[in-house]
Amino acid sequence: MTPSQTSDLLQLTYRADLDLLVGRWGYQPDPVLLPAAYQHLARTAQDCGCSYWLQDIRRRTLNDPATTEWLLREYFPDMARRLGGRLRVAYLTSPSLLESIMAAPGFVSAEDYAGQAHGVAFFGDEGAAVAWLREQRP
Repeated sequence: MTPSQTSDLLQLTYRADLDLLVGRWGYQPDPVLLPAAYQHLARTAQDCGCSYWLQDIRRRTLNDPATTEWLLREYFPDMARRLGGRLRVAYLTSPSLLESIMAAPGFVSAEDYAGQAHGVAFFGDEGAAVAWLREQRP
């Protein structure tokens, strides 16, 4: 994936005022493009030392089950270790994608991550997502 392709797929902005890393996903990618995008996300998060992420996936229409499994089992735990033992990710989704995610077998609610190094939550409202991320701070 070229830098231009990465920026079209995922635009990252560190919001120092909120200590949030905001990722805006531009389109529904082919799953083969996701590893490079997530490597870019990892590098940026480490560069700014930010473990609170808002990921806007409203332009995506589905979640690839294999990618979701990899994120939950490998990527997020690894990123939590790299970022000092803590990672919180709030996903901002479209209503249809939110419904699909929550209805999927094995869906884990935000409350089920209590006490873990990483936590993930899904929202249909950006304000609620940011509020959740603020509540997650020690």
